[in-house]
Amino acid sequence: MELQRFPKPLPDSPALLLGIIGQPLGHTLSPVLHNWALQEAGVSGVYCRWELPPEQLGRMLDAVRTLPIHGLSVTIPHKEAVIDLLDEITPFARQVGAVNTIYWQDDRLCGDNTDVEGFLTPLRGLPVFDSALVLGAGGAARAALAGLKALGVTRIGIANRSADRAQALAEVFHVQQIPWEARTDFGAALVVNATPLGMHGARKDQSPWPEDAWTRVTAAYDLVYNPLRTRFLIDARAAGAQALEGLGMFLGQGQCQFTRWTGATFPWDPARLLLLEALRERG
Repeated sequence: MELQRFPKPLPDSPALLLGIIGQPLGHTLSPVLHNWALQEAGVSGVYCRWELPPEQLGRMLDAVRTLPIHGLSVTIPHKEAVIDLLDEITPFARQVGAVNTIYWQDDRLCGDNTDVEGFLTPLRGLPVFDSALVLGAGGAARAALAGLKALGVTRIGIANRSADRAQALAEVFHVQQIPWEARTDFGAALVVNATPLGMHGARKDQSPWPEDAWTRVTAAYDLVYNPLRTRFLIDARAAGAQALEGLGMFLGQGQCQFTRWTGATFPWDPARLLLLEALRERG
């Protein structure tokens, strides 16, 4: 963690210093989105990227309290661990059990969760699925489960390689825990990938769903947004299932974060075009 590498405003400057913490961060488009949004809204500020392992999370939060850092995005693997390091979290973040947004409320360092609102973004306007299976058991899976419950999906399952983590979330959200080896037998209309499999990097060509198991699936929703077309979604499309890309969730949660920090919004369509171009440039 090398905070000195990044620009920071002078104490009397109105500029906002924002950023994202997580590991890995090579895939993230958050700096692209938020630096553009700051400029678009006419807000003086900069959004940085701070990659740090779990053992440095406490030091980072100490730095937030001493440096003029106005807000943070939180991603894998810190969304749950960061909760105990904050002064306060919103009731919604406590319900979900994960924080993806850090902000100041007077002199208190607070946490919120905008992932659920982001998760719901691509699903609005679609018929409600009668069943859904969430793959994964981290912060993104928590947001997906909360979103599916809010939509009124009647039969929801969760599967994860670590059965204990899946069982813990199944109890919190009152859904079914499905053994990882039996995940294709659940018969879900909607399958949600809330794992890192398929993410840009070493896992890019991996999928959490067998290529030959799409027969009964109506739609696939990948929370990975970089790359836009993951192996999970490519296989789903090839089998005739509807494919929901993670970019909609990313934009939805990012819009909520930006408003929380600045009170402003950014135009949706230009933001989407900006991110699509950034993804093309990255190959």
